[in-house]
Amino acid sequence: MSVELNHTLVHVRDVWSSAREVAGVLGLAEPAAYGPFAVLQLDNGASLDFLQDDGEIQSQHYAFLVGEDDFDAIWGRIREQGRQFWADPFKRRPGQVNHDDGGRGLYWEGPDGHWLEIITRPYGSEEPAS
Repeated sequence: MSVELNHTLVHVRDVWSSAREVAGVLGLAEPAAYGPFAVLQLDNGASLDFLQDDGEIQSQHYAFLVGEDDFDAIWGRIREQGRQFWADPFKRRPGQVNHDDGGRGLYWEGPDGHWLEIITRPYGSEEPAS
């Protein structure tokens, strides 16, 4: 049996502005239209499908596994845009990068309060010291 995440919905107030904002920070291609969605295709085949929502939007968390060079490029765009970022999801370490599991990671607030994260190593992937 094989199970893979194919897509997830991202509820936002402005579909195209939000999808383009995330694409711009991550350095991804322009979102594509599919029905009512602005679809942001990720490199592993999954997509974020942005959907217009006029009700109360519940903040969600989206984490992206990126390479070291991509991390530097994304972090650079976050800083160039004057965005706040944190090393932790509790906003206790502003302006810092974490080094969890021997990699690097950071969080920032995306469209409509969604919490976005980039990491260079999956959590739990570091080998314990012998």
